[in-house]
Amino acid sequence: MTSQLDSLRQHTTVVADTGDFEAMRAYRPTDATTNPSLILKAVQKDAYRPLLERTVRDHRDLPTEQILDRLLVAFGTEILKIVPGRVSTEVDARLSFDTRGTVERARGLIALYEAAGIPRERVLVKIASTWEGIQAARVMQEEGVNCNMTLLFSLPQAVACADAGAKLISPFVGRIYDWYKKAAGADWNEAGRAGADDPGVQSVTRIYEYYKAHGIPTEIMGASFRNVGQILALAGCDLLTISPELLTTLSETQGDVPVRLKAGAGGAAPERLDASEIPFRTLLNDDAMATEKLAEGIRAFAADAVKLDKLIEAAKK
Repeated sequence: MTSQLDSLRQHTTVVADTGDFEAMRAYRPTDATTNPSLILKAVQKDAYRPLLERTVRDHRDLPTEQILDRLLVAFGTEILKIVPGRVSTEVDARLSFDTRGTVERARGLIALYEAAGIPRERVLVKIASTWEGIQAARVMQEEGVNCNMTLLFSLPQAVACADAGAKLISPFVGRIYDWYKKAAGADWNEAGRAGADDPGVQSVTRIYEYYKAHGIPTEIMGASFRNVGQILALAGCDLLTISPELLTTLSETQGDVPVRLKAGAGGAAPERLDASEIPFRTLLNDDAMATEKLAEGIRAFAADAVKLDKLIEAAKK
């Protein structure tokens, strides 16, 4: 009998959600995703500290933000020596409400990758799914740069990302689950909200059904998992990005993983949503969970970017 991980690979592209090279070698993902939090975690390990020190040494006279981008690209370049597919590299979350700033940093990241001999087809630039971020993605996609829209918690965000031509979206399953569990407090029923009834799983399922019903080519990559049950409930999704801990559990558990998501299985096609700015902002504002988790996620990634800045500045001394 095969492992759940190998069975899952038959239906879904498996992506490693980590900055740990050894984990990637162990689990052979097709793609890999990174974010400021994962890179921050990695550079504090002895194994990856030399990468930080070398990047700072080679670019000591540049502004800190430029050294940060070179560090992200250094990680991405090493990752692409391991995975056969793509790496996702995130634009500084502090630019989440700055369309022009996001475009400039995204162009800079791609230029650094291309200077390192990495074709842009192997890179996904991660951008927050704010209105401003989505418009930046529109510009980048028109320039032939593929975008991974992150911090996505709702169907209106997914619809606007698709309208902008984004290559891929990353709906956050676990953070949605976290919000509903916290809101329910003592009334939360873990067993009753598991599997297909998990609120994070339900959100991704709605997006999947909407995209497939309307022939939208944007790829869907479920992200931010809290348990294996969430992953198994989304088998059949285009891609799933999974932490090393959960990859370990899947690889050590034997059994077949049946397809849960199938194009055309959702019945009648859902009504088309208006992807323009006012409906986007109105619907997002009406969704307390999505509004709160988006803001919280931007704050957390921005805080980790500040910590990376401080590590870079300390390494300069």
